[in-house]
Amino acid sequence: MHTAASNMPTSLRGMTAIVTGGAKGIGLGIARELARHGCRIAIWDMDQAALLEATDEIAALGAEVRASQVNVASQDQVEAAVTQLRASFGRIDVLVNNAGIGGDKLVTKMDLDFWKKVIDVNLTSQFICSKAVIPTMVEQNFGRIVNISSRAWLGNRGQASYSASKGGVVSFTRSLALEFARNGITANAIAPGIVETPLFATLKDELVDGLKKSVPMQRIGQPEDVAQAVRFFAEPASSYITGQLLYVCGGRSLSSPSV
Repeated sequence: MHTAASNMPTSLRGMTAIVTGGAKGIGLGIARELARHGCRIAIWDMDQAALLEATDEIAALGAEVRASQVNVASQDQVEAAVTQLRASFGRIDVLVNNAGIGGDKLVTKMDLDFWKKVIDVNLTSQFICSKAVIPTMVEQNFGRIVNISSRAWLGNRGQASYSASKGGVVSFTRSLALEFARNGITANAIAPGIVETPLFATLKDELVDGLKKSVPMQRIGQPEDVAQAVRFFAEPASSYITGQLLYVCGGRSLSSPSV
């Protein structure tokens, strides 16, 4: 059992959490949820304007926040950001690997550069970020890594690169869990279904209506729905849960083969 005497966190309050791609959409929802429960937040994103807005929003919740423009597919940038964060906050307790990109192309229409970019941002970045924070977590004998996958990992026409990257996230999470279970570090993954994000807002109304009807709960997910699952995995009390994949999809995984 974690106790204050052993310098282990007993709640999210005072813990330090990194959220990649945290300036908008699902990432911002996650950052807000963790901040509301007392975490100090580090937001990494490439969108400078969105970073500034997100910083103000998180600070308004009363949380300490650090925002950095970080390319999570760059090992040098990630390692530099981790060094700066340790200097600022002293410890790193939670890593939420949320940054990702989409893009639909049939295999025969997809060039190698497109494939590599999707894999780099969606999968390789999770390896880079996890590797950068794990030594600190091992030193603390405590850490929570939450990787955002997608229901698309099950495969979908026109999403070979995206599905492959998200399937890789699931397998990577399971391996992380096994390698670091003895170090007080858990690694879990979340597979969101259809979630309302800035990208989703660009879809035509008729398409949105069709997607909504495909969800047993008859509504589109919100970033806060995913954030609830992240907070659950991030809690110190979730210490006996690792290597798991949790669908947050309104029941759609029960009836639809993918996405």
